[in-house]
Amino acid sequence: MANEFWLSDKQWAAIEPCLPRNQPGARRVDDRRVVSGIVPVLRSGCRWRDCPPVYGPYTTVYNRWNRWSRRKVWQKLFEALRSVSPDEDFQAIDSTTAKAHRSAAGGKGGADAQAIGRSRGGRMTKIHAVCDGAGRAIAFEVTPGQRGDVRVAAALPGPLAPPKV
Repeated sequence: MANEFWLSDKQWAAIEPCLPRNQPGARRVDDRRVVSGIVPVLRSGCRWRDCPPVYGPYTTVYNRWNRWSRRKVWQKLFEALRSVSPDEDFQAIDSTTAKAHRSAAGGKGGADAQAIGRSRGGRMTKIHAVCDGAGRAIAFEVTPGQRGDVRVAAALPGPLAPPKV
């Protein structure tokens, strides 16, 4: 698969000392493979079940994420990764909806000028944003709530400089 993600040797060397050792139970599968499988799931937001099989069984990938989350292992791993992979060139895109008050539409310019639309939940506004590695918005667009994400997501990063990652 062309879009597989694998931790680089430099990244792996940084996080390996932070991994839990001497855990009871069955022999663990390759930590590097499992951690590399967790990253694409978190980046894409897909279901754990959709984790590519090259990383091993999705149940193993999910269980490792879940177990290490409860034990706060990920914080240590992310801090170690930031030392070798600063995220100043990272960009993420997402959207969220906000319910508009029932009397929000109808002012001058009409609902389209106010980015208020009708969807199943009532009158809604959708905010699409691109954020940098620190979570700061670097581009955004406000659209009516029924507007699909794909059209806006394709156009939103257009004027931005491409990330180096």
